[in-house]
Amino acid sequence: MKKTLATLLGLSSAVFAQTDITPRVAFTTYDYSWLNGNSRQTSPSPLAGKVFTPQFNLDANYVHSFARPKDHTLVGSTNSGRTGEFQLQQIGIGGDFYHQRVRGRLMTQFGMYSTMTPRNDASPGRGQWNLSDAYRYFSEAYGGYQLTENLSVEVGIFMSYIGLCSYYNYENWVYQMSYVSANTPWFFQGARLNHVVSDTTAIEYWLINGWQSYGMFNEQPGVGFKFQHRPTGNLSMISNNYTGADTLNRPGRQRVHTDNSIQYKYLDTPDAAVSKAAFSLTVDAGCENGGGVSCGDQNFLGFMFYNRLWFGKNYAMTLGGGAIQNPGRYLVLVPAINNATAFSGSSDFSAAPGDRFSAWDSSATFDYMPTENITFRAEVNHREASVPYFAGRGGITPPGGNQGADGSAVTGFSPDLQRTEDRVTLAMMIRL
Repeated sequence: MKKTLATLLGLSSAVFAQTDITPRVAFTTYDYSWLNGNSRQTSPSPLAGKVFTPQFNLDANYVHSFARPKDHTLVGSTNSGRTGEFQLQQIGIGGDFYHQRVRGRLMTQFGMYSTMTPRNDASPGRGQWNLSDAYRYFSEAYGGYQLTENLSVEVGIFMSYIGLCSYYNYENWVYQMSYVSANTPWFFQGARLNHVVSDTTAIEYWLINGWQSYGMFNEQPGVGFKFQHRPTGNLSMISNNYTGADTLNRPGRQRVHTDNSIQYKYLDTPDAAVSKAAFSLTVDAGCENGGGVSCGDQNFLGFMFYNRLWFGKNYAMTLGGGAIQNPGRYLVLVPAINNATAFSGSSDFSAAPGDRFSAWDSSATFDYMPTENITFRAEVNHREASVPYFAGRGGITPPGGNQGADGSAVTGFSPDLQRTEDRVTLAMMIRL
């Protein structure tokens, strides 16, 4: 096997004979703790050991919806699941393993994420075994091998690009991501090859089961790559590009998607009242073609923009928002009407080819960060859609509770869907 892998990568057998090498690490020249989607911690973990560095995450929130849905349901969010209640969004325990050239990472996920994330994956509806139950408690679970100083390979469940933002809210400037992030993949399952080109450039190549999927939707894996370039300490650019057959039981339908972001820190004055300032801009585009649809009636176009100001070391404010157009609704999160999932769909919310959907949102986020290990956040969100989409006062649960097949119509019941939503979120996020 070593000989075969060496041949494929153009490596000599002498490379594999080495027991240990020093991996080349990109993006260590400057301080990037200001980036959206990146940890703001600058001090090394006090718990780091020779072969294992542990990590603990906690994310809890309270969401107040001004619509006050009577079933406490929140529609179209990947960051919060219910309103009017204290929720444990995510708690994770794990860390990083390393010995010689072997690497591994494990992060568990309990709380709302362990239900919300698998719900948006339709692939477990195909084949035997319950894949969503098998994997729901892992946000990251992969192992890898350092092939050379510049190349490493990893296999398992790893984080995807999520439209610039991170899966973990502690690392983001905002709590409720705009639609571009909320509707792009949170995780990939498969293999990736990491190539550190230089101190300022890195590339990932993906061979995966599909678009945020534990299994494969058809018979074709998804492929893609991430190109990341940070020429200075003030500028970061990312381009993610993907293609796959990601509509369940539609093998002839091909999806392409491109996700591109730029972040720029335009102010850095540590002793001033406004100590730092930066903005991020993300633009996504894509479509589906074949299998009865065309890019004309199945496409995606969206953007989001945020501007963040830091006040000293402990306070920050972020203003921004974004918009999408998604005819065909193939990336729109299915409202959980009568417990609808991505697999079941909903009889009360069509996702037929050509169905129109556009939406926009804005937010104001205020952070208090007394240490590098904790963030207290307050956020105000306003969201609008071109069709009724958000939960109104009547909610989206049939009288007496969910009944029948997931997402099926219930006689005498219609969900209360509205075109606008306003809410306030209070959150506490811990990283150790």
